[in-house]
Amino acid sequence: MPTSSRTSGQESPTAVSAVGLRKSYGDKLVLDGIDLRIPAGSVFALLGPNGAGKTTAVKILSTLITTDGGQARVGGHDLATDPQSVRAAIGVTGQFSAVDGLITGEENMLLMADLHHLSRAEGRRVTAELLERFDLVEAAKKPASTYSGGMKRRLDIAMTLVGSPRIIFLDEPTTGLDPRSRHNMWGIIRGLVAGGVTVFLTTQYLEEADELADRIAVLNDGRIAAEGTADELKRLIPGGHVRLRFTDPSVYRTAAAALTEVTRDDEALSLQIPSDGSQRELRSILDWLDSAGIEADELTVHTPDLDDVFFALTSTTTATLPGPTQSKENAR
Repeated sequence: MPTSSRTSGQESPTAVSAVGLRKSYGDKLVLDGIDLRIPAGSVFALLGPNGAGKTTAVKILSTLITTDGGQARVGGHDLATDPQSVRAAIGVTGQFSAVDGLITGEENMLLMADLHHLSRAEGRRVTAELLERFDLVEAAKKPASTYSGGMKRRLDIAMTLVGSPRIIFLDEPTTGLDPRSRHNMWGIIRGLVAGGVTVFLTTQYLEEADELADRIAVLNDGRIAAEGTADELKRLIPGGHVRLRFTDPSVYRTAAAALTEVTRDDEALSLQIPSDGSQRELRSILDWLDSAGIEADELTVHTPDLDDVFFALTSTTTATLPGPTQSKENAR
């Protein structure tokens, strides 16, 4: 489950806000007036197909490129009038590692400490602390070119943390990593947020957003197609249902005759009832079964997942959302 800032009962301060961000490259409109509000101490995930503008949004908010229109504040600082303060408040890790493979991991860290104008003693203290935190002590004296992909990613984020940023932009940080390294990176991200850091994450791994993000926005054709929690986005997509399975054909037939708006599978002795998967609807179905004296042998809840949301919102025809391409099944 994501580490959430919502459970405190109080609204967190805003770490990143944007209104009407626009960016074009020649005749190509990349961002068409996007609005964002990201609470401090949370994970915000920006999803979208290749070319949707995810990296462009990160580059604008991290001061790497300028916007053509709109306003933004990052870490309480105005992006246009105070970019230097924005840079002091943030860290950025891109799709491709900034690690120098010709020098050791420790030397990479010390170089970053120099860039942040830390004293020699402070730089060595911070380097030692971060190398230990990211389990890189044994490899610290080895050339970074010998590191695995997961180790390079850990070193990359460790280097980003040298300046103690409170907001970190992670642009597809697990691209190319094996599943174990990806899960290790998720643990690192959760740890950062537990320490109060705000994470702006772009990713093409929908499971990653589902696991980590407090809020998710889907970017398509330069606009935010939808935004909300993972559960809120899933409820946008039709196709959720409750499935009842029976072993007694007579009980099955009784239930099928009594229920309306139900899809029958006579061979499997199962009934499919449309449902948004909410507790209220599930309780209603259970109450009806009890009152009718019908006992299903198995009840499962099927809900659309983020794959369904992504494909629906980024398809070429989004006027009517298509049904799910697949569904998660949670036994009850």
